[in-house]
Parts: sequence; structure tokens; C-alpha cells
Amino acid sequence: MAKNISNRKNMSGNNRPFSLKATKKTQKVNLQTVKVNGKKVRVSAKELRTMEK
Repeated sequence: MAKNISNRKNMSGNNRPFSLKATKKTQKVNLQTVKVNGKKVRVSAKELRTMEK
């Protein structure tokens, strides 16, 4: 099983239709499973791009 090493959390915000009635929504982190040093880990896509540099 892949270990989650990302410290990032879900973002929250509001859905706003034309009537401007606010309802809560969550935006989840884009986690990718990759191998690092032979072990499977789950890293966010943003952190994966910085690791490749």
C-alpha cells in the first residue's frame, strides 16, 4: 500500500449559482502514486513537479 507523504489538505469554498445562494464545496488534492527509492508513495501533482526539477 502506498504511503501518503503529502501534507496538503482539501480546500473549501462556495458554489455560487445565478441566484447567489452559497452552498459549501470541497476541492480535493490531486494525489499521484509514484515510486521513490523503490517504495510506492502518494504525492500531490504540484510536489511531484518540484521533485522532478
